[in-house]
Amino acid sequence: MFRGSLVALVTPMSPDGAVDYACLERLVDWHLAAGTDGLVIAGTTGESATLTKAEHVEVIRVAVARVAGRIPVIAGTGSNSTAQTVDLSRAVGALPIDAYLVVVPYYNKPTQEGMYRHFCAVADAVDKPVMLYNVPGRTVADLLPPTVGRLAQHPRIFGIKEATGDLARIAQIRAAAGTAFALYSGDDASAREFIGLGGQGVVSVTANVAPAEMAQMCRAALAGRAEEAAQLDRRLASLHRDLFLESNPIPVKWVLERMGRIPSGIRLPLTPLSPASRPALEAAMRQAGLL
Repeated sequence: MFRGSLVALVTPMSPDGAVDYACLERLVDWHLAAGTDGLVIAGTTGESATLTKAEHVEVIRVAVARVAGRIPVIAGTGSNSTAQTVDLSRAVGALPIDAYLVVVPYYNKPTQEGMYRHFCAVADAVDKPVMLYNVPGRTVADLLPPTVGRLAQHPRIFGIKEATGDLARIAQIRAAAGTAFALYSGDDASAREFIGLGGQGVVSVTANVAPAEMAQMCRAALAGRAEEAAQLDRRLASLHRDLFLESNPIPVKWVLERMGRIPSGIRLPLTPLSPASRPALEAAMRQAGLL
């Protein structure tokens, strides 16, 4: 359904923390010009946990209006409350989005059965496709392949963003969920290998700052041009690593600010990038040709 570089877009904010909708439109324009294959709006990289419901809906509305159908838009609507996730998903359901990205509930530590029922409840409540999002480094709970296999039977659950970085998961999920189920990397550092092993693409943080390069790398990897993909990926390797020196999206927002793409705003409890992390990120930017 979706292929290539899907950008987990940041939500630009002014220094006082207000959402900068005009800047969001400029970011969308940049990604369209750079060849980005799709946008994930108001996901965890977009600081969804600190957006009000009204802001969340408006961020998605502004983004899809600017995209105007030119590339797919996936709306992040997950939370640690099933009822809240259903409510938000329904609230944006009338917008021209192409799918939902729904994260494993964080903090609650649900069981496998709890996660299964959560995702089924959300998918039952909407009429657009749902992408699961497994990121146990942030949520603690790990959506295991057998549970993914059960969820793949739901007619509206089409794929998963798998962010463990464990490439062995690809074969395990394929065995449980079947070959029609779509797999997307949620780990930039291993995304090239993930695609080479049969993944459809990546939901990327790095692509926020290097959209053309990530799109080119994904296309090469999807086309089986392994050496070309590897060469492109090597330039981005330091970014893949150092954009996670501090909690995402602290570093990526700092790099975008350094590039003049967004203002400095970020919401508590996240804080601006510490001075100690800046030299490594500047070096990664130079390696990628961003400075």
